[in-house]
Amino acid sequence: MREQWEDQPINTDQRARSHYAKPVEQRRREVLLGVAVVGVLGIGAVAGFATAGGDDSDDPTAIATADQPATDAAGADAPDAALADIDQAIEATDEAAAAADDGEFVELVDVDLAGLADPDPEDADADTDADDEQARADGGCTIGALSLRLGASGDGVICLQDALIDAGHLTGPATGEFDQATFDAASAYQAAENFFVDGVVGRETALGLEIWPDEESLVTRTPKPAPGAVDLWGVELSPVGSAGDDAPPLPENSGSGYRVVYDRAGQRVWAVDENERIIRSWLVSGSTYSNEIPGTHQVYSRSEMSTAWNGKAYLPNMIRWLKTEIGAIGFHGIPTKVATGEVYQTDDELGTRLSGGCQRQNNLDASFLWGFAPVGTTVVVT
Repeated sequence: MREQWEDQPINTDQRARSHYAKPVEQRRREVLLGVAVVGVLGIGAVAGFATAGGDDSDDPTAIATADQPATDAAGADAPDAALADIDQAIEATDEAAAAADDGEFVELVDVDLAGLADPDPEDADADTDADDEQARADGGCTIGALSLRLGASGDGVICLQDALIDAGHLTGPATGEFDQATFDAASAYQAAENFFVDGVVGRETALGLEIWPDEESLVTRTPKPAPGAVDLWGVELSPVGSAGDDAPPLPENSGSGYRVVYDRAGQRVWAVDENERIIRSWLVSGSTYSNEIPGTHQVYSRSEMSTAWNGKAYLPNMIRWLKTEIGAIGFHGIPTKVATGEVYQTDDELGTRLSGGCQRQNNLDASFLWGFAPVGTTVVVT
């Protein structure tokens, strides 16, 4: 999900206005022109998994995008401006979907690309603290974390080493220390399986070695809300949404204050106000790779609509929180295919890792987050 063409800046003294106020025919012409330009220039682009940062470009080929100025994210109750932004985002999404009915304009598109390096390979301890929490459906051992790297230790490493020994890439007993020999063996296995070779054992490598935990056991699925149910801001809940006491509890070490919390293991997002109320919580489809870096981040750029590097992807309500050398990672709505208008996934698949880097959301949740998380909002990733 990488943008090759960045967003156009707007006057930072005013809030962004919806680009969908344009006539449908004008939007179609702009989209078709943008796709043509992207198609020519995209040949030389480096394939990526995430949307590129869009805070300093004035490229005229950007399609219906605009960065948002920094604003105060705090407020005791739902700010009128935030609710107006949410309503505007919902209307814009519906209008774009209606314009797609004749096949000339499509609301969103996503392209997930494989073979990508971990953007933070030196962070050896970031994902190695869940050895006792993750299990396989068949009861076998797992790496016990979202990824293992050089310098890690524990039962998860023993499980990895046993698997590498069984696969014929490591000799000697399992020590529980992710040393250079384990790194070399993991790299050799990745090369043999035609995986991206970086020596980091994440989801793809662990799945191949059959030592990845049962992901569904880590996901909490709440009952589908009743028709017309709303969150604590009075915004309609999505089929995978919940709010207040009905929402799952926040994960440990997920910060404080007004913030967005994203739990990678549970594939869940929480919108929390300054009084620690869970305004809303919902399932997402995050990355299949180890490129969602845990820690405290900030929203640094937003686009009402953005495009993928190859011109085949439109991503609505893009909210970027992580810059990498390859591109940027952020929250956005569920993607659809340009050629057919089909969605890449269903609501039932939310809670399953399906993305190349970003976090896909039901469009109602994406519209809510557009109003909740202006530039500068804290994003805590666990």
